[in-house]
Amino acid sequence: MLRVGMVCPYSLTIPGGVQQQVLGLARAMRAQGHEVRVLGPCDGPPPESFVTPLGNSLPTAVNGSVAPLAPDVPAALRTIRALNDEAFDVLHVHEPLVPGPSLSAVLMKLAPIVATFHSAGDSAAYRVFNRQLTRIASRIDIRVAVSKDAVELAQRYVAGEYEVLFNGIELSAYSGAELPRENAVFFVGRHEPRKGLGVLLGALEHLPGDVSLWVASDGPETAELRSRFGGDKRVEWLGRISEAEKVDRLKRARVFCAPSLRGESFGVVLLEAMAAGTPVVASDIDGYTNVATHDVDALLVEPGDGKALAAAIARVMVDPRLAARLVAAGTARSMDYSMDTLAAHYVGLYERALRMEEADPTVVEVPRMLRPLKHRFVRRPRIRRD
Repeated sequence: MLRVGMVCPYSLTIPGGVQQQVLGLARAMRAQGHEVRVLGPCDGPPPESFVTPLGNSLPTAVNGSVAPLAPDVPAALRTIRALNDEAFDVLHVHEPLVPGPSLSAVLMKLAPIVATFHSAGDSAAYRVFNRQLTRIASRIDIRVAVSKDAVELAQRYVAGEYEVLFNGIELSAYSGAELPRENAVFFVGRHEPRKGLGVLLGALEHLPGDVSLWVASDGPETAELRSRFGGDKRVEWLGRISEAEKVDRLKRARVFCAPSLRGESFGVVLLEAMAAGTPVVASDIDGYTNVATHDVDALLVEPGDGKALAAAIARVMVDPRLAARLVAAGTARSMDYSMDTLAAHYVGLYERALRMEEADPTVVEVPRMLRPLKHRFVRRPRIRRD
Protein backbone atom coordinates (compact mmCIF):
# COMPACT_ATOMS: atom_id res chain seq x y z
CA MET A 1 0.00 0.00 0.00
CA LEU A 2 1.24 3.47 -0.91
CA ARG A 3 0.35 6.71 0.86
CA VAL A 4 -0.21 9.21 -1.93
CA GLY A 5 -0.79 12.94 -1.66
CA MET A 6 -2.61 14.14 -4.78
CA VAL A 7 -2.54 17.92 -5.25
CA CYS A 8 -4.97 19.87 -7.43
CA PRO A 9 -4.66 23.63 -8.09
CA TYR A 10 -8.35 24.10 -8.97
CA SER A 11 -11.34 24.20 -6.61
CA LEU A 12 -12.59 20.66 -6.13
CA THR A 13 -16.16 21.83 -5.57
CA ILE A 14 -16.38 23.49 -9.00
CA PRO A 15 -16.83 21.20 -12.03
CA GLY A 16 -13.79 20.94 -14.28
CA GLY A 17 -11.84 18.42 -16.32
CA VAL A 18 -8.74 18.36 -14.11
CA GLN A 19 -10.80 18.15 -10.92
CA GLN A 20 -12.77 15.25 -12.37
CA GLN A 21 -9.57 13.40 -13.25
CA VAL A 22 -8.04 13.97 -9.82
CA LEU A 23 -11.07 12.73 -7.89
CA GLY A 24 -11.71 9.81 -10.23
CA LEU A 25 -8.08 8.70 -10.10
CA ALA A 26 -8.09 8.92 -6.30
CA ARG A 27 -11.26 6.78 -6.11
CA ALA A 28 -9.72 4.16 -8.41
CA MET A 29 -6.49 3.99 -6.41
CA ARG A 30 -8.32 3.76 -3.10
CA ALA A 31 -10.38 0.90 -4.51
CA GLN A 32 -7.08 -0.84 -5.33
CA GLY A 33 -6.01 -0.58 -1.68
CA HIS A 34 -3.83 2.52 -1.66
CA GLU A 35 -4.26 5.36 0.82
CA VAL A 36 -4.84 8.51 -1.22
CA ARG A 37 -5.71 11.98 -0.02
CA VAL A 38 -6.54 14.83 -2.38
CA LEU A 39 -5.45 18.35 -1.42
CA GLY A 40 -6.97 21.38 -3.11
CA PRO A 41 -9.12 24.49 -2.73
CA CYS A 42 -12.78 23.92 -1.86
CA ASP A 43 -15.56 26.50 -2.05
CA GLY A 44 -17.87 24.68 0.32
CA PRO A 45 -17.90 21.21 1.88
CA PRO A 46 -15.29 18.82 0.41
CA PRO A 47 -16.82 16.62 -2.33
CA GLU A 48 -15.31 13.43 -0.89
CA SER A 49 -14.24 12.24 2.56
CA PHE A 50 -10.65 11.84 1.34
CA VAL A 51 -10.33 15.52 0.34
CA THR A 52 -8.33 17.97 2.47
CA PRO A 53 -9.64 21.50 1.77
CA LEU A 54 -7.06 24.27 1.51
CA GLY A 55 -9.41 27.28 1.54
CA ASN A 56 -11.57 29.08 -0.98
CA SER A 57 -10.57 29.80 -4.57
CA LEU A 58 -10.31 33.07 -6.43
CA PRO A 59 -11.67 33.32 -10.00
CA THR A 60 -8.55 33.89 -12.10
CA ALA A 61 -8.42 34.68 -15.83
CA VAL A 62 -6.35 31.99 -17.56
CA ASN A 63 -6.04 31.39 -21.32
CA GLY A 64 -9.42 32.82 -22.25
CA SER A 65 -11.12 31.04 -19.38
CA VAL A 66 -11.64 31.66 -15.66
CA ALA A 67 -9.97 29.16 -13.36
CA PRO A 68 -10.85 28.70 -9.65
CA LEU A 69 -7.32 29.00 -8.20
CA ALA A 70 -5.98 29.64 -4.70
CA PRO A 71 -2.71 31.55 -5.27
CA ASP A 72 -2.80 33.29 -1.86
CA VAL A 73 -0.28 32.89 0.96
CA PRO A 74 -2.74 31.25 3.41
CA ALA A 75 -3.46 28.50 0.88
CA ALA A 76 0.27 27.93 0.39
CA LEU A 77 0.81 27.62 4.14
CA ARG A 78 -2.11 25.21 4.50
CA THR A 79 -0.62 23.14 1.67
CA ILE A 80 2.79 22.95 3.34
CA ARG A 81 1.27 22.06 6.71
CA ALA A 82 -0.96 19.34 5.26
CA LEU A 83 1.85 17.77 3.25
CA ASN A 84 4.15 17.81 6.25
CA ASP A 85 1.58 16.40 8.66
CA GLU A 86 0.64 13.55 6.32
CA ALA A 87 4.24 12.59 5.42
CA PHE A 88 3.14 10.95 2.17
CA ASP A 89 5.28 8.34 0.43
CA VAL A 90 4.90 10.16 -2.88
CA LEU A 91 3.23 13.30 -4.21
CA HIS A 92 1.19 13.41 -7.41
CA VAL A 93 0.94 17.06 -8.43
CA HIS A 94 -1.47 18.05 -11.18
CA GLU A 95 -0.60 21.15 -13.23
CA PRO A 96 2.61 21.57 -11.21
CA LEU A 97 3.44 25.07 -12.48
CA VAL A 98 0.05 26.63 -11.71
CA PRO A 99 0.23 29.11 -8.78
CA GLY A 100 -1.34 27.83 -5.59
CA PRO A 101 -1.17 24.40 -3.92
CA SER A 102 0.46 22.68 -6.91
CA LEU A 103 3.35 25.12 -7.24
CA SER A 104 3.77 25.20 -3.44
CA ALA A 105 4.02 21.41 -3.33
CA VAL A 106 6.71 21.38 -6.01
CA LEU A 107 8.74 24.17 -4.41
CA MET A 108 8.71 22.41 -1.03
CA LYS A 109 9.15 18.87 -2.35
CA LEU A 110 8.47 16.93 0.83
CA ALA A 111 8.45 13.60 -1.06
CA PRO A 112 9.26 12.28 -4.55
CA ILE A 113 7.05 14.00 -7.13
CA VAL A 114 5.14 12.64 -10.10
CA ALA A 115 3.60 15.58 -11.96
CA THR A 116 0.86 15.60 -14.60
CA PHE A 117 0.66 18.37 -17.19
CA HIS A 118 -2.90 18.81 -18.53
CA SER A 119 -2.86 22.08 -20.48
CA ALA A 120 -2.48 22.43 -24.23
CA GLY A 121 -2.26 25.42 -26.55
CA ASP A 122 -0.76 28.06 -24.28
CA SER A 123 -0.42 28.70 -20.57
CA ALA A 124 -0.22 31.95 -18.64
CA ALA A 125 1.55 30.15 -15.78
CA TYR A 126 4.35 29.07 -18.10
CA ARG A 127 4.78 32.59 -19.43
CA VAL A 128 4.77 34.19 -15.96
CA PHE A 129 7.36 31.80 -14.54
CA ASN A 130 9.35 31.45 -17.76
CA ARG A 131 12.73 32.34 -16.24
CA GLN A 132 12.28 30.08 -13.22
CA LEU A 133 10.69 27.11 -14.97
CA THR A 134 13.81 25.01 -15.46
CA ARG A 135 14.76 25.33 -11.79
CA ILE A 136 11.22 24.63 -10.60
CA ALA A 137 10.76 21.67 -12.93
CA SER A 138 14.05 20.14 -11.75
CA ARG A 139 12.25 19.25 -8.52
CA ILE A 140 9.90 16.93 -10.41
CA ASP A 141 11.08 13.32 -10.57
CA ILE A 142 8.72 12.01 -13.27
CA ARG A 143 6.80 14.18 -15.73
CA VAL A 144 3.57 13.01 -17.33
CA ALA A 145 1.42 14.74 -19.96
CA VAL A 146 -2.13 13.76 -20.89
CA SER A 147 -1.59 14.07 -24.66
CA LYS A 148 0.99 14.93 -27.30
CA ASP A 149 -0.47 18.46 -27.35
CA ALA A 150 0.18 18.82 -23.63
CA VAL A 151 3.75 17.57 -24.19
CA GLU A 152 4.25 20.17 -26.92
CA LEU A 153 3.19 23.01 -24.61
CA ALA A 154 5.32 21.81 -21.69
CA GLN A 155 8.43 21.23 -23.80
CA ARG A 156 8.05 24.68 -25.35
CA TYR A 157 9.00 26.11 -21.94
CA VAL A 158 10.67 23.23 -20.09
CA ALA A 159 12.77 20.79 -22.08
CA GLY A 160 12.95 17.20 -20.91
CA GLU A 161 11.30 13.80 -21.07
CA TYR A 162 7.54 13.43 -20.66
CA GLU A 163 5.54 10.23 -20.53
CA VAL A 164 2.10 10.38 -22.15
CA LEU A 165 -0.70 8.86 -20.08
CA PHE A 166 -4.29 9.29 -21.18
CA ASN A 167 -7.07 10.77 -19.08
CA GLY A 168 -9.37 8.10 -17.72
CA ILE A 169 -13.09 7.56 -17.30
CA GLU A 170 -14.91 5.65 -14.55
CA LEU A 171 -16.64 3.06 -16.72
CA SER A 172 -18.78 1.75 -13.87
CA ALA A 173 -20.74 5.02 -13.90
CA TYR A 174 -22.06 4.17 -17.37
CA SER A 175 -23.06 0.57 -16.74
CA GLY A 176 -26.64 -0.49 -16.20
CA ALA A 177 -29.79 -0.66 -18.30
CA GLU A 178 -30.17 1.45 -21.43
CA LEU A 179 -32.55 4.40 -21.19
CA PRO A 180 -35.11 5.50 -23.79
CA ARG A 181 -33.55 7.96 -26.21
CA GLU A 182 -35.04 11.41 -26.72
CA ASN A 183 -34.72 13.51 -29.86
CA ALA A 184 -32.19 15.77 -28.15
CA VAL A 185 -28.63 16.99 -28.57
CA PHE A 186 -26.64 17.30 -25.32
CA PHE A 187 -23.90 19.85 -24.60
CA VAL A 188 -21.94 20.12 -21.37
CA GLY A 189 -19.05 22.49 -20.81
CA ARG A 190 -18.16 25.90 -19.54
CA HIS A 191 -19.95 28.68 -21.42
CA GLU A 192 -16.94 30.52 -22.80
CA PRO A 193 -15.84 31.34 -26.36
CA ARG A 194 -13.39 28.46 -26.84
CA LYS A 195 -16.09 25.86 -26.09
CA GLY A 196 -18.10 26.90 -29.17
CA LEU A 197 -21.56 26.82 -27.56
CA GLY A 198 -22.63 29.84 -29.63
CA VAL A 199 -21.84 27.88 -32.81
CA LEU A 200 -24.02 24.98 -31.65
CA LEU A 201 -26.90 27.27 -30.70
CA GLY A 202 -26.69 28.92 -34.11
CA ALA A 203 -26.63 25.50 -35.79
CA LEU A 204 -29.96 24.61 -34.18
CA GLU A 205 -31.82 26.75 -36.75
CA HIS A 206 -30.62 24.35 -39.46
CA LEU A 207 -32.11 21.33 -37.67
CA PRO A 208 -35.74 20.10 -37.73
CA GLY A 209 -38.16 21.74 -35.33
CA ASP A 210 -38.59 18.57 -33.25
CA VAL A 211 -34.89 18.48 -32.25
CA SER A 212 -34.20 19.90 -28.81
CA LEU A 213 -30.90 21.00 -27.26
CA TRP A 214 -29.91 20.35 -23.65
CA VAL A 215 -27.32 22.88 -22.45
CA ALA A 216 -25.59 22.09 -19.16
CA SER A 217 -23.24 24.20 -17.00
CA ASP A 218 -22.72 27.97 -17.13
CA GLY A 219 -19.97 30.55 -17.56
CA PRO A 220 -19.11 34.08 -18.65
CA GLU A 221 -21.11 33.75 -21.90
CA THR A 222 -24.30 32.41 -20.33
CA ALA A 223 -26.18 35.69 -20.02
CA GLU A 224 -25.27 36.86 -23.52
CA LEU A 225 -26.15 33.52 -25.13
CA ARG A 226 -29.45 33.29 -23.28
CA SER A 227 -30.26 36.80 -24.42
CA ARG A 228 -29.57 35.86 -28.06
CA PHE A 229 -31.13 32.41 -28.10
CA GLY A 230 -33.50 32.45 -25.12
CA GLY A 231 -36.51 32.74 -27.39
CA ASP A 232 -35.91 29.29 -28.86
CA LYS A 233 -38.13 26.97 -26.81
CA ARG A 234 -36.18 23.96 -28.07
CA VAL A 235 -33.24 24.94 -25.85
CA GLU A 236 -33.32 23.68 -22.26
CA TRP A 237 -30.87 25.55 -20.04
CA LEU A 238 -29.92 23.11 -17.29
CA GLY A 239 -27.30 25.12 -15.40
CA ARG A 240 -24.75 23.20 -13.37
CA ILE A 241 -25.67 19.55 -13.03
CA SER A 242 -24.39 16.67 -10.92
CA GLU A 243 -22.30 13.84 -12.31
CA ALA A 244 -25.30 11.55 -11.95
CA GLU A 245 -27.51 13.85 -14.03
CA LYS A 246 -24.75 14.24 -16.62
CA VAL A 247 -24.61 10.47 -17.05
CA ASP A 248 -28.41 10.31 -17.22
CA ARG A 249 -28.54 12.99 -19.94
CA LEU A 250 -25.74 11.30 -21.89
CA LYS A 251 -27.65 8.01 -21.86
CA ARG A 252 -30.91 9.65 -22.98
CA ALA A 253 -29.64 12.05 -25.67
CA ARG A 254 -29.63 10.98 -29.30
CA VAL A 255 -26.40 12.91 -30.01
CA PHE A 256 -23.65 14.37 -27.85
CA CYS A 257 -22.05 17.48 -29.35
CA ALA A 258 -18.69 19.05 -28.45
CA PRO A 259 -18.25 22.12 -30.73
CA SER A 260 -15.05 23.45 -29.12
CA LEU A 261 -12.94 25.84 -31.18
CA ARG A 262 -9.53 25.38 -29.53
CA GLY A 263 -7.64 24.80 -26.28
CA GLU A 264 -8.65 21.17 -25.60
CA SER A 265 -5.78 18.92 -24.57
CA PHE A 266 -7.78 15.70 -24.31
CA GLY A 267 -11.37 14.80 -25.22
CA VAL A 268 -12.42 12.96 -22.07
CA VAL A 269 -16.00 14.20 -22.46
CA LEU A 270 -16.13 12.47 -25.85
CA LEU A 271 -15.07 9.21 -24.19
CA GLU A 272 -17.79 9.64 -21.58
CA ALA A 273 -20.40 9.96 -24.33
CA MET A 274 -18.98 6.89 -26.05
CA ALA A 275 -19.15 4.93 -22.79
CA ALA A 276 -22.80 5.97 -22.47
CA GLY A 277 -23.53 4.55 -25.93
CA THR A 278 -24.23 7.97 -27.47
CA PRO A 279 -23.09 9.01 -30.96
CA VAL A 280 -20.58 11.87 -30.90
CA VAL A 281 -20.41 14.92 -33.16
CA ALA A 282 -17.45 17.18 -32.40
CA SER A 283 -15.01 19.70 -33.81
CA ASP A 284 -12.01 18.43 -35.72
CA ILE A 285 -9.36 19.83 -33.36
CA ASP A 286 -6.17 18.24 -32.05
CA GLY A 287 -7.46 17.69 -28.52
CA TYR A 288 -10.37 15.64 -29.83
CA THR A 289 -8.51 13.68 -32.48
CA ASN A 290 -6.45 12.25 -29.61
CA VAL A 291 -9.42 10.02 -28.81
CA ALA A 292 -11.83 10.18 -31.78
CA THR A 293 -11.49 9.26 -35.45
CA HIS A 294 -13.78 10.78 -38.04
CA ASP A 295 -16.43 8.43 -39.41
CA VAL A 296 -15.15 5.61 -37.21
CA ASP A 297 -16.29 6.43 -33.66
CA ALA A 298 -17.42 10.05 -34.17
CA LEU A 299 -18.26 12.62 -36.82
CA LEU A 300 -15.75 15.48 -36.76
CA VAL A 301 -16.38 18.81 -38.51
CA GLU A 302 -14.48 22.03 -39.14
CA PRO A 303 -14.50 24.09 -35.93
CA GLY A 304 -16.78 27.12 -36.09
CA ASP A 305 -18.81 25.87 -39.06
CA GLY A 306 -22.40 25.85 -37.80
CA LYS A 307 -23.91 24.47 -40.99
CA ALA A 308 -21.45 21.57 -41.08
CA LEU A 309 -22.18 20.90 -37.42
CA ALA A 310 -25.94 20.82 -38.06
CA ALA A 311 -25.48 18.56 -41.09
CA ALA A 312 -23.43 16.05 -39.06
CA ILE A 313 -25.98 16.01 -36.24
CA ALA A 314 -28.80 15.50 -38.76
CA ARG A 315 -26.90 12.61 -40.41
CA VAL A 316 -26.66 10.75 -37.14
CA MET A 317 -30.31 11.38 -36.26
CA VAL A 318 -31.76 10.17 -39.58
CA ASP A 319 -29.39 7.25 -40.23
CA PRO A 320 -29.76 4.52 -37.58
CA ARG A 321 -27.09 2.37 -39.25
CA LEU A 322 -24.55 5.18 -38.99
CA ALA A 323 -25.53 5.86 -35.38
CA ALA A 324 -25.21 2.17 -34.48
CA ARG A 325 -21.80 1.92 -36.16
CA LEU A 326 -20.49 4.98 -34.31
CA VAL A 327 -21.84 3.68 -31.01
CA ALA A 328 -20.26 0.24 -31.41
CA ALA A 329 -16.86 1.70 -32.27
CA GLY A 330 -17.17 4.35 -29.55
CA THR A 331 -18.00 1.79 -26.89
CA ALA A 332 -14.92 -0.22 -27.81
CA ARG A 333 -12.82 2.93 -27.83
CA SER A 334 -13.97 3.99 -24.35
CA MET A 335 -12.90 0.63 -22.90
CA ASP A 336 -9.28 1.55 -23.66
CA TYR A 337 -9.45 4.48 -21.24
CA SER A 338 -10.55 2.86 -18.00
CA MET A 339 -9.69 4.85 -14.86
CA ASP A 340 -8.67 1.58 -13.19
CA THR A 341 -6.09 0.96 -15.92
CA LEU A 342 -4.83 4.52 -15.62
CA ALA A 343 -4.51 4.15 -11.84
CA ALA A 344 -2.37 1.03 -12.28
CA HIS A 345 -0.07 2.93 -14.67
CA TYR A 346 0.38 5.73 -12.14
CA VAL A 347 1.07 3.33 -9.27
CA GLY A 348 3.91 1.96 -11.39
CA LEU A 349 5.30 5.49 -11.76
CA TYR A 350 5.01 6.12 -8.01
CA GLU A 351 6.99 2.97 -7.31
CA ARG A 352 9.61 4.04 -9.83
CA ALA A 353 9.90 7.46 -8.15
CA LEU A 354 10.42 5.77 -4.78
CA ARG A 355 13.14 3.54 -6.26
CA MET A 356 14.79 6.64 -7.70
CA GLU A 357 14.80 8.22 -4.25
CA GLU A 358 16.23 5.10 -2.65
CA ALA A 359 19.03 4.92 -5.21
CA ASP A 360 19.84 8.62 -5.03
CA PRO A 361 18.20 10.52 -2.14
CA THR A 362 16.70 13.78 -3.35
CA VAL A 363 18.61 16.88 -2.47
CA VAL A 364 16.24 19.82 -2.05
CA GLU A 365 17.02 23.34 -1.04
CA VAL A 366 14.47 24.59 1.45
CA PRO A 367 12.99 27.99 0.48
CA ARG A 368 14.69 30.74 2.47
CA MET A 369 11.57 31.83 4.37
CA LEU A 370 11.01 28.29 5.68
CA ARG A 371 14.55 27.35 6.65
CA PRO A 372 13.98 28.21 10.34
CA LEU A 373 11.27 25.50 10.38
CA LYS A 374 13.18 22.75 8.57
CA HIS A 375 13.76 20.81 11.80
CA ARG A 376 9.98 20.30 11.99
CA PHE A 377 9.68 18.56 8.63
CA VAL A 378 8.39 15.02 9.18
CA ARG A 379 9.56 13.49 5.92
CA ARG A 380 12.55 14.80 4.04
CA PRO A 381 15.13 12.51 2.43
CA ARG A 382 17.99 14.96 2.74
CA ILE A 383 18.23 18.72 3.09
CA ARG A 384 20.91 20.82 1.43
CA ARG A 385 22.64 22.93 4.04
CA ASP A 386 24.34 26.07 2.79
